[in-house]
Amino acid sequence: MVKNDRLNHAGYLGAFSALRSSPGADSHYRRRREQEDWHAAAQRHLFNRVIGQLYHCLQTGEPFDECTAFPARLAAAA
Repeated sequence: MVKNDRLNHAGYLGAFSALRSSPGADSHYRRRREQEDWHAAAQRHLFNRVIGQLYHCLQTGEPFDECTAFPARLAAAA
């Protein structure tokens, strides 16, 4: 498998940062761990989710919205 090592490293750092600063990202990561993902797999899944949200924001010109990015957190709180 071919991958961009710099993007991979930036992704892990970004996912780790999101875990500490975003309750929705932390909830998403913990949910993946409860589904028996290993740490690296859960973190990679979170990174993919964040990249998808960034792409959406860049394409639409909308600012990042925690509730839109991680809607399951709201459903769990209700």
